[in-house]
Amino acid sequence: MSHQVRLEDDVYERIKANKRDDESFSDAVSRLIGGRSLRDLRGVFDEDQVSEMRDAIETADQRDREEVREVAERFE
Repeated sequence: MSHQVRLEDDVYERIKANKRDDESFSDAVSRLIGGRSLRDLRGVFDEDQVSEMRDAIETADQRDREEVREVAERFE
């Protein structure tokens, strides 16, 4: 399936300038926008897993803040 997309002239020119000889515009856009989006993970994890990941991130952040505070106190 393909779609038509309107681009401003400057955006088109930027893509064209960065497009490799061996790739289509679609390939160039895909490469230029980077890898997969976090949106691609929607539905992969259930709510319990998401909650567990959030808790782990929060715990790691808190630990990092405490370590930074301890190091800063040593230099006071």
